[in-house]
Amino acid sequence: MFAGRKFAAFLFDMDGTVLNSIASAERVWAAWARRQGLDVAAFLPTIHGVRAIETIAALALPGVDPAHEADVLLQAEAADVEGIVPIAGAVAFLAALPPERWAIVTSAPRELALLRMKAAGIPLPALLVAAEDVSRGKPAPDCFRLAAGKLGVDACDCLVFEDAPAGIAAAEAAGAAVMVISATHRHELQTPHAAIAGYEAIGISVDDSGWIAIEPVLAAA
Repeated sequence: MFAGRKFAAFLFDMDGTVLNSIASAERVWAAWARRQGLDVAAFLPTIHGVRAIETIAALALPGVDPAHEADVLLQAEAADVEGIVPIAGAVAFLAALPPERWAIVTSAPRELALLRMKAAGIPLPALLVAAEDVSRGKPAPDCFRLAAGKLGVDACDCLVFEDAPAGIAAAEAAGAAVMVISATHRHELQTPHAAIAGYEAIGISVDDSGWIAIEPVLAAA
């Protein structure tokens, strides 16, 4: 798993990657979908990893303003953080990283991202790139390129931690390496990238220049 390779920075998606907010998100989106007369079971798998405004716009519902509805959903999601928990090992793994060498890069609005990280006990990053920071959301690479630039590194020298196809595609388009987090996957995701269920089996080492390598954590005998 990336043996012998070092990275200038780590970029983490949020939902499904460092925390699990599926129960909360699906409660809110299911209620919204029912109000719109949508097939809830068919619709819910489409919401993950993509900005709300783009999810709604893609539906092309008559008389529906995507910006207004995205704001309505934001307020509903902000009021519902019950059951949001960290992905196994994420808190310790993030806390071990040099603060200037990692960022959260999420499709969630900043207000919601901060609430969810607080609810899950995720350490706040020095850099958070949220939905409103880019004009094109995932699968466009803009968010990862922006995060890398703000950290002063090249995206191609970063390792992106993702869980959703849209985010994986965005990382690939940015030229970054990808680690897939499968903790919240209900079905196996077909991917050529390295995948782990959580962070408990990996650690890091940092060289004198601040570059980071992934190292396996050996189980105690």
